Amino acid sequence: MKSPIAFLAPATLVLGLWLGPAHAQQAQIKSQRVAEGIHMLTGQGGNIAVLSGADGTFMIDDQFAPLTDRILAAITELGGDSPRFLINTHFHGDHTGGNENLGSAGTVIFSHDNVRRRLTMETVIRAFNMVTPPQPPAALPVVTFSEDLTFHLNGHTVHAFHVPNAHTDGDAIVHFAQANVIHAGDTLFNGFFPFIDTDHGGTVRGMIAAADAILALSDDDTRIIPGHGPLADKRQVQRYRAMLATAQARLGRLKSEGKSVEQAVAAKPLDDLQSVWGNAMFDASRWIEIVYDGV
Repeated sequence: MKSPIAFLAPATLVLGLWLGPAHAQQAQIKSQRVAEGIHMLTGQGGNIAVLSGADGTFMIDDQFAPLTDRILAAITELGGDSPRFLINTHFHGDHTGGNENLGSAGTVIFSHDNVRRRLTMETVIRAFNMVTPPQPPAALPVVTFSEDLTFHLNGHTVHAFHVPNAHTDGDAIVHFAQANVIHAGDTLFNGFFPFIDTDHGGTVRGMIAAADAILALSDDDTRIIPGHGPLADKRQVQRYRAMLATAQARLGRLKSEGKSVEQAVAAKPLDDLQSVWGNAMFDASRWIEIVYDGV
């Protein structure tokens, strides 16, 4: 099995966007029941959702290539089989790294139009000096959509819809209507400052709009699978949205004043958010450096 990402800087490990053989050996796939027939799988990379039933297994995201066998074993333990359908919530390798393995085995891959487009070309994320080469044909989504797409299987209506310019320019949120479950992809990092890929269309305003879309579908019982972090609920998304709105207002003010990113960092506008949101991937200063172009 292959890793699709060329590793150029140790900082990428902070994001979990690359997985070498040594890390693959250590990673464990764990499952958590979210609703009847729906489980969240965690391991190394973005959180996976799996819907199993008589109509076949439906999967959201697939982490890294070296983990495919372990992910499939976890799905088998849950009563599922090799995925019939897979949808990618966006193009990053910690969510699409298993595409080639699954596509080669017959899984039909779906995504937003821009996900396929990104996977067919070399991409560079400057914040981490990370270069990803074009992916082989078996890794590419074979069905793409511009706005939304609906699946009807295993007694569920599963609605995937695009949220523009949020984490990237190709994000999809997936709603299991009957089960009251949402997979937010990387529009939601539960409990910490999110990575926003401004090199590929991501913006803070788009992340706020994505949070609004999630909240519009949520009630107090909704279970929300984030791209990263633990299973969430409506209140956690509300707090996350409030943090993003605060950041947008403060950083937007500095940007309107013509402040450079260095000046914005020096102003320490988000230091009061650090204790709650800055204890995982980025502290407040580093996060400003990453998202300022997307304010």
